[in-house]
Amino acid sequence: MLARLSGSVALQGGGVRFLLALAAGGLAAFAQAPYHAFPVLWVALPVLVWLLDGAVGAGGPLRRLLPAFVVGWAFGFGYFLNGLWWIGEAFLVDADQYAWLMPVAVVALPAGLALFTAVATMLARAFWSDGPTRIAVLALVWAASEFARGHVLTGFPWNDLGYGLAANDVLMQSAALVGLHGLTLPAILIFAAPAALDGRRGGRRFVAANLVLLLAMVGYGIVRLAGAPHDTVAGVKLRLMQPAVTEWSKWRPEGRAKLLNSYVELSSTSPTGENKGLAGITQLIWPESPFSFVLAREPWALATIADMLKSGPTSLITGAVRVEPPTAGETRPRFYNSIYVIGPDGGITGAYDKAHLVPFGEYMPLEWLFGWIGLKQLTQIKSPFSAGPGPRTLAVPGAPDAGMTICYEAVFPNEVVDPAERPGWLVNLTNDAWFGLTPGPYQHLHQARLRAVEEGLPMVRVANSGISAVIDAWGRVVAELPLGKRGVLDVDLPAAAPSTLYSNARHLGETLEFIAICVFTIWRRRSRRHNHR
Repeated sequence: MLARLSGSVALQGGGVRFLLALAAGGLAAFAQAPYHAFPVLWVALPVLVWLLDGAVGAGGPLRRLLPAFVVGWAFGFGYFLNGLWWIGEAFLVDADQYAWLMPVAVVALPAGLALFTAVATMLARAFWSDGPTRIAVLALVWAASEFARGHVLTGFPWNDLGYGLAANDVLMQSAALVGLHGLTLPAILIFAAPAALDGRRGGRRFVAANLVLLLAMVGYGIVRLAGAPHDTVAGVKLRLMQPAVTEWSKWRPEGRAKLLNSYVELSSTSPTGENKGLAGITQLIWPESPFSFVLAREPWALATIADMLKSGPTSLITGAVRVEPPTAGETRPRFYNSIYVIGPDGGITGAYDKAHLVPFGEYMPLEWLFGWIGLKQLTQIKSPFSAGPGPRTLAVPGAPDAGMTICYEAVFPNEVVDPAERPGWLVNLTNDAWFGLTPGPYQHLHQARLRAVEEGLPMVRVANSGISAVIDAWGRVVAELPLGKRGVLDVDLPAAAPSTLYSNARHLGETLEFIAICVFTIWRRRSRRHNHR
């Protein structure tokens, strides 16, 4: 049956082939949060392999590979369109000014990201063969393209296929060994394996080998979680504040004091509704950019915060805009999207500046290209923020030192911890209110969970509108506030796990993939030489 099905798919004409690839890519997106329907990949990826079987053009090398490029692009476009459509929601917050950009975000971003998939399928088709080897080729090249997607133009590794193989607590434990990029290769091998059951030689052995690989990952995850304690850090009690403030109301100049007072009132109220101040709370945590003003320049605001914190005494971790005056040769001050640590006396004791800025929101990528193709309006959007130097560990009064991340910095493997100073926990402050009640915040949370597993560190995630959560060092969600709910969450800080293999040997997964590509390339060349004799 599979042999007939594979032959039917491979023989489809150009238009039908394109639509099948588009549909398969859209189906594959349901493997991501909030659905986690990863079994759909056992349908989507075999269809892609069979489409590539028939994607051969006539003529020179480029024409011969063009159909494979188109198939890969269609698959990638369907995948990213269905997985990232929610980004358009952000352009409706200030619709009068930015609604015209919504089609650019919803269509152009998936179209651009699909180029990575297109290049991967084109290169894979150049080394295509008859049998399961072609699936290994696709897996190797595609894994390399996902790594490139996470780094080109500062990178955008959102919804990497590896997350499909980390859909639950058990499966995600393998990230402690090889990280996200180390999961991408086995994800493609495992989920594309049914394509080998098309009657070609070696197919059953290939499927069996990948089934053993999957069972090994499941077994490792079960054993690792079975030995995972639920220890907490003695003497540390956190309060997470989720204000659920709309973006348009937050930036009203006349409402600055009212906004801050609402934060103070909510922060001083327990989850049960009792207004007992911050008694017993050692750290209060607010989300990214909660203020419509520069906090350090407003003594009244710092005094208000200090008056609140002394009831603990409590320290505060909060997002804020930080400003540095212009240096010699500069014409304007530099603004940073930052995190402040504020002591119980109201004094700022430490700051972290966001390093990975959000494309289009905090910096404009490919500005020259948009000007060249005539999108002058895009080139007029100037970046409000400068980038910080990278991961930094901050001292937090009354708690272990913390590694800080802001917003989507938490989706970058190997870039959430200062390698020179391992923290005791991770903090991620974000503002996902831009994306409303869409899959975006759920995807963001799931990717943050994988960072905790990779590093063996608990992560405390505080979002303006949700999902705020405390995640332990094994990626388990200890407590959370639902999306869209206003409230606070009191919780103990989970203890750190011993450092993981991945945290000690960073880029291990990528290195193994590179070695695999080199070994395969050498083997292919020797096989071809032997066949030509």
